[in-house]
Amino acid sequence: MGEKRRIIFHVDMDHFYTAVEEREHPVLKGQPVIVGADPKEGRGRGVVLTCNYEARKFDIRSGMPISRAWKIIPEAVYLRPNFELYIRVSNEIMSILRAHSVKFEQWGIDEAFLDVTSTAKDDAEAEHLAQQIKNQIYDNQKLTCSIGVGPNKLVAKIASDYEKPDGLTIVEDQKTEAFLAPLPVRKLLWVGRKTEQKLANMGIKSIGDLAHSDAAMLTESFGVAGTQFYLMAHGIDRSEVEERSQIKSISRETTFEEDTSDLELASGVLNELAAELAKDVQDRGYHFRAITFRIRYENFETHTHGKTLPAVTDRLQDLRKTANELLHTHAKLDKKIRLVGLRVSNLVSLKEQKTLF
Repeated sequence: MGEKRRIIFHVDMDHFYTAVEEREHPVLKGQPVIVGADPKEGRGRGVVLTCNYEARKFDIRSGMPISRAWKIIPEAVYLRPNFELYIRVSNEIMSILRAHSVKFEQWGIDEAFLDVTSTAKDDAEAEHLAQQIKNQIYDNQKLTCSIGVGPNKLVAKIASDYEKPDGLTIVEDQKTEAFLAPLPVRKLLWVGRKTEQKLANMGIKSIGDLAHSDAAMLTESFGVAGTQFYLMAHGIDRSEVEERSQIKSISRETTFEEDTSDLELASGVLNELAAELAKDVQDRGYHFRAITFRIRYENFETHTHGKTLPAVTDRLQDLRKTANELLHTHAKLDKKIRLVGLRVSNLVSLKEQKTLF
């Protein structure tokens, strides 16, 4: 007997931050809404964290400098992020999802994987369960989500993005390659703008092109990643849905829409990441002692720089101060920045400490 087909869900909330804001403030519905840094009439630093579909019609995207978004659409509604609210809503949604699968893996604040192989015996039952989850989230939170159903995490994640918003896309095992083939290579995990361009220069534009290319050539051009691209193009992904029982670190990162040499912009983004990260840490009841700053340059050269604090803390000002010190100490001024990220580790649970004392 062959191995039983896995049935994996990827549940992705639709434009999560802005959807929550629209729910809280119905007057926003139908208007372009952008959550991120303060635009300050086109002079603001920092980036767009997310935006709703009305704003996306103007080609506003996550990671875009907030000053550019203002120039494109100054009449949009610009909101500072309310992380306390978003995390609270996220926790309630994740509780709903956990109840539907013993194998659960949260990805960030607004998406998760569920392995429902033991719950749904075929695609019809999977469709019924997915619709049940969508209805339950909407009834409970008045928010929509898109669900992708596939034989593995890779296919499920791509499927969830296929019919946004409020979509449900099921990819049957035997139709996986046919589903993937016409899609642009950028839809694959880990294929960014630069990799997409490099593949295009090799005559590879669609996932189907990638699947029919020479595996050895891809490995020669991209190293281990080339082998992974080839497998993904064939819809192969054996990674398990699993939730880490013990959190060792919490991180956030942002990829800029365009590589930048503007350290003030990078600093503004780090301040945004620090605010989100500190709120998450505090809500989980943790203190941290180690802070790691991650920076990736235009040529994909990536470095991490860390600092261990003299004592544990959960304060935003400690995180922001250290993050900016690491940025200004280590950033290479002769290279444009593609990505910045922050991670806190050496975590101590406040609840555990209270028990000890």
